[in-house]
Amino acid sequence: MRPQPDLVSVVIPALDEEHALPGTLAAIRAQRGPFEVILADGGSRDRSCALARAAGARVVRAPRGRGVQMNCGARLGQGEWLLFLHADTRLPAGALEAMRRLPREVEAGCFRQAFDRPHALLGAISRLHNWRCRRTGIMYGDQAMFVRHAAFDAVGGFPEQVLEDVLLSERLRGRRPPAMLPLTVLTGARRFVAQGILRSFARVLLILLCHRFGLPLAASRFFDPVRETSKGGFR
Repeated sequence: MRPQPDLVSVVIPALDEEHALPGTLAAIRAQRGPFEVILADGGSRDRSCALARAAGARVVRAPRGRGVQMNCGARLGQGEWLLFLHADTRLPAGALEAMRRLPREVEAGCFRQAFDRPHALLGAISRLHNWRCRRTGIMYGDQAMFVRHAAFDAVGGFPEQVLEDVLLSERLRGRRPPAMLPLTVLTGARRFVAQGILRSFARVLLILLCHRFGLPLAASRFFDPVRETSKGGFR
């Protein structure tokens, strides 16, 4: 089926996200223009699926794992654009309109990211990651990555392993540089704060260094592959 022009397919990977989803879905409903919402659920035991259906979203059950879930959701998407949105990330007003206004040569992009609570360290981490994205073209999942459907299919979708957002970015960057829109999405800081801000940042940095130098991710004693591939933790 040929993707529908101007339609944005919003794909949300989720696992037990009943507390975060209402705000995320409300921010999507406030957007203008045609869109569809697909919740790719990894086996929630709470009210996540019921909340999504009540908000008009389609729900697809998928094996647990963020890359797997997002690929399953993307296969159902009928829009020209696929927008991958973490369950605790809220879109700003005008986000989908800004995507639709992008020139045809842009195949992928993301938004600026900030956390949903004021904290000097969290603000510094967001600024660092936004700067890195502009410099390197590597997008993180909590920046609300978006990809034209045709380009997503051409690169084979998300690698179904850890660091799926980084690996997809590397594939897409090899085709054309991504765009970074000057709008800011708000990402939940709950897990980041719960695990300790500095400890969490050190864990993320170590994981990225392992990837950069081809070391096994298990080299990081902070790394929990089940949590990272399922619940949409900080990247």
